[in-house]
Amino acid sequence: MSLIRKIKYHIEFAVYLFIEFIFGAIPLEAVSTFSGKGWRLFAPLSSRHQRAIDNLRAAFPEWSRAHCDAVARDMWENLGRNFGEFFHLDEIYASDRVDATATSDVSSVLHGKAPGIACAAHQSNWEVTSMGPVKAGFRPVSIYRRMSNPYVDARVLKARAPYYPGGLMPKGAAAGARALRSLKKGGELAILADLRDSVGVAVPFFGRLAPSTPFPARAALILGVPLIAVLNERLPGVRFKITFEKIDVRDTGDTEADVVAATAALQAVFERSIRAHPEQWMWAHRRWD
Repeated sequence: MSLIRKIKYHIEFAVYLFIEFIFGAIPLEAVSTFSGKGWRLFAPLSSRHQRAIDNLRAAFPEWSRAHCDAVARDMWENLGRNFGEFFHLDEIYASDRVDATATSDVSSVLHGKAPGIACAAHQSNWEVTSMGPVKAGFRPVSIYRRMSNPYVDARVLKARAPYYPGGLMPKGAAAGARALRSLKKGGELAILADLRDSVGVAVPFFGRLAPSTPFPARAALILGVPLIAVLNERLPGVRFKITFEKIDVRDTGDTEADVVAATAALQAVFERSIRAHPEQWMWAHRRWD
């Protein structure tokens, strides 16, 4: 690492620690509101706001541009709330703000009694999605994308680690292999599976083909473990409702076709949930080709 880059990283880390101190000192509901309103005001000035509007118009062709713009602004507010709430994850975990009730067909996995793969989307506040199951005994391994600044990355990783008792691994081939080993030994895997995967399989998502990760479906098929969609809804007052839906993974003997079918089924569940609360999903990223 060059000296200039090291200095740059240290300055960024100092800024992060300052924000952490200020936002951590503000009460949870106040910082959620403050950060949400701030993002709602300033984020639409970025080029990503237009991308969000374009994605919304493609997904909901019956909507006017003005309505898409309004939903995009609501989206920024939700993301701003997520940012403020990140500095209070321990408080959220210690409270009753996350309601997660598992149905009988997935309860053995979510209570840590059987291996399985839980897939969530970047909706509501995805940082709290694993909290309910973890309290019930879920001990997932998870894969995350490293931040460019190693000091900030380590600090953020430390904040997230308690909610992934099986361990957090940076994205890469080694992470996939470790996740498979954990599943083979009876462990659980939690993964955010709604982002664009440039080497993934193209399946329908809001009326367009979207490159999607086949890893969860392939692992579930090969290892014979359940594949579960985990859906997160933001409620008023910094509260969250987590629901679960088991994905049908069929073994017809044609592995590649079965993986595509299960991946499509997972993305269809995400789409249905996002349609119910479109303002709670990230429309500003490049999901489609």
